[in-house]
Amino acid sequence: MHPVARPLMYQDWMRVTFLHWRYDAAEVQRLLPIQLKAETFDGSAWVGLVPFEILELRFRGTPAIPWLGFFRETNVRTYVTGPCGRPGVWFFSLDAARLLAVIGARLSYGLPYHWASMSLEEEAGIVHYGSMRHWGKGSVDVSVRPGELLEQSALEEFLTARYGLYSLHRKRLRYGPVDHTPWPLHRAELLGVREDLIEAAGLAAPRGEPIVHFSPGVKVRVGALTS
Repeated sequence: MHPVARPLMYQDWMRVTFLHWRYDAAEVQRLLPIQLKAETFDGSAWVGLVPFEILELRFRGTPAIPWLGFFRETNVRTYVTGPCGRPGVWFFSLDAARLLAVIGARLSYGLPYHWASMSLEEEAGIVHYGSMRHWGKGSVDVSVRPGELLEQSALEEFLTARYGLYSLHRKRLRYGPVDHTPWPLHRAELLGVREDLIEAAGLAAPRGEPIVHFSPGVKVRVGALTS
């Protein structure tokens, strides 16, 4: 991780669940820009479904925005290396429950955001996420029971310790740096999952049980896009 010297914005990413499935690297590669290479671990590419909530979103030099600064999000992602070997996240889609945030992220970062109606409920130690796009195919229903804090393995670091993203902004590949403290990761029991966001992104439906983790969250600093 390299600290973001001049953050463009600050966010708290809270009550985060990571669901990850193995995929054949060639299947993932066909959906990536030609400049990016699908990164593998243990012989597989990995595709993640990550629902969470964003709190205290603010821009440099401004206070948090009371209404716009809080919303739920779910992203579908994989892990890549760029032209110079720099690792990062590639988002196949991001769903968010604030239309202004969707529009702003599409315009400023070139990220494939979709507007959705979303919910996040926590009761009796169970966290439930729900999402439905306002237009087109794309829904999520996930329930997990977080468990004990764990000592992270190499695989868990590969799946979660990601401090930058790639995007196509105005048809150019760009990189956006991100920094935060290491994720406090907990084991989590998957109680149920129904989703079609991964298929909507152009991938085959995931097979088998995902690897599941939960984190109470981290404070995040996001930098501007660079070449």
